[in-house]
Amino acid sequence: MQSKPSGLGAAIVGCGAIAPLHAGAIRSLEGVRLVAVADTNYSRVETAAQTYGCEAVTDYRELLDRQDIDVVHLCTPHHLHAPMAVKLLQAGKHVLTEKPAATDSASARRMVQAAAESGRQLGVVFQNRYNEASLKIKETIDNGSLGRLLCLKGIVTWHRSENYYRDSGWRGSWGTEGGGVLINQAIHTLDLLQWFGGAYTSVRGSVSADVLDGVIEVDDSAHAFFAFVNGARGIFYGTNAYGVNSPVELEAVFDQGTLVQRRDHLYLWQDGRETLLCEPPAGIAGAKTYWGTGHLRLIVDFYSHLREDRPFWIDGTEGLKALEVIEGLYYDSESRHLVRPEKSIRG
Repeated sequence: MQSKPSGLGAAIVGCGAIAPLHAGAIRSLEGVRLVAVADTNYSRVETAAQTYGCEAVTDYRELLDRQDIDVVHLCTPHHLHAPMAVKLLQAGKHVLTEKPAATDSASARRMVQAAAESGRQLGVVFQNRYNEASLKIKETIDNGSLGRLLCLKGIVTWHRSENYYRDSGWRGSWGTEGGGVLINQAIHTLDLLQWFGGAYTSVRGSVSADVLDGVIEVDDSAHAFFAFVNGARGIFYGTNAYGVNSPVELEAVFDQGTLVQRRDHLYLWQDGRETLLCEPPAGIAGAKTYWGTGHLRLIVDFYSHLREDRPFWIDGTEGLKALEVIEGLYYDSESRHLVRPEKSIRG
């Protein structure tokens, strides 16, 4: 049993590609200390611990009884999110998990229940909700400044190689990834579409493996159509079969103008003119810029909610919404029946 220092102690489970973003955000916060990193790969976790000046553990369960750890960030493969989160929440830890919340909605609901029963917070990383363009689109929809929302469009054209799946040990499998392009790469855009559009009456779509068939058992391409309660309609296309990772494209059409996001710049098209409304922060560069720039803002906000004992707004229930959309699309692709949100997807 460890003694409790002042401030908040944090740990990261999973030392893969996304972990450095979490570590950097944690280390930038006053009153927060990165205590430990955990990974079953000894070499990887030791390297991470040396880099961040913290402890290394190879079994996340060593964190459960640690009194010096208040918050745990889950940067693990998808199928580990739910079982790890439930145990950590039951042990009295706050949990911030990378998307998706889980590989299926039933597991995600168990996470929500564990958070409610423990009184601890469960956050899900949908960092693109913090992008300036996304916030502006949402604000415009909510305040009605461009009139009624008519339709939404989201397009994700990225590239994932055969080696990306073959070298991972868990990607490309229903059991461990929970799906393909929908649940891994395009989930952020689907989350934004449902966040912008609100409640929907139906979602239809189909999935396929257009390029990676035989390499993966899941999808590399998908399309969808949304019918929203407010009368708007939405369309979506996503693929990992493109030649490069192109920036996500978003469009929101109103009866008094159109908002278009291109390369994280937001433009207003109105009265035959295009006006730049906002652009991403300066100095953002690198191969992963297509992830968006909201990780730091989300993590800082999550800790602000913890300190002020306020419920974090992208909680397990919010994280469940995109997962239900994805399950609906998989179900519809198989059955070709209209899927309504109240219908049970997997029992």
